[in-house]
Amino acid sequence: MKRSDLTDFSVEEEGFKLAIRRNSTDLPAGAVTQYSMPPFPVGADQAGALGQNNASAVPVNGNAGGGVDKEEVGITYIKSPMVGTFYRSSSPENAPFVDQNAKVSESSVVCIIEAMKIMNEIQAETKGTVLEVLAENGQPVEYGQKLFKIKVG
Repeated sequence: MKRSDLTDFSVEEEGFKLAIRRNSTDLPAGAVTQYSMPPFPVGADQAGALGQNNASAVPVNGNAGGGVDKEEVGITYIKSPMVGTFYRSSSPENAPFVDQNAKVSESSVVCIIEAMKIMNEIQAETKGTVLEVLAENGQPVEYGQKLFKIKVG
C-alpha cells in the first residue's frame, strides 16, 4: 500500500468484507496494527457438512487437537505432519506397517499419508510401543492430528 501510495482498500464479496486503512503517519518498526473483522458465517447446512456444530468453526485456543492435553508420563503421540489421506500399509494387500503393541524405533515407518498424489512415509521419530492407532485407514487427516499413541521406552 505504501509503495502504491494507497491509504484505503476494501473488497466485498458474498457476505465477506475486508477493509484496510493505512494511516498517514508511519508506524515504528515492529508495531502491530489490529483489524477487527466478524467471523466468517457458517450456516447450519455448511456446519453439518463440515462435521462441526455452530458453536465455533475454529478452536478458541488455536490448538488443532481441540484442547490442552493432560501430561501423561511416558506417553507421546505421533502426529500428522501434513493434511492428506492416512494409510496403515503400502497397499491394501499388505499388512499394516505397525499394529497395537508393536515396537517402533525412530526410523520405523508407521504409516503413509497421501498428499497431492504423493505417498509420504511417516516415521515414528521415537522409540517405544504402539498403545493405540488413533486414525482410520483410508480416512483424511489434518496437520497435527494424533495418529498413534506411543509408550516411550
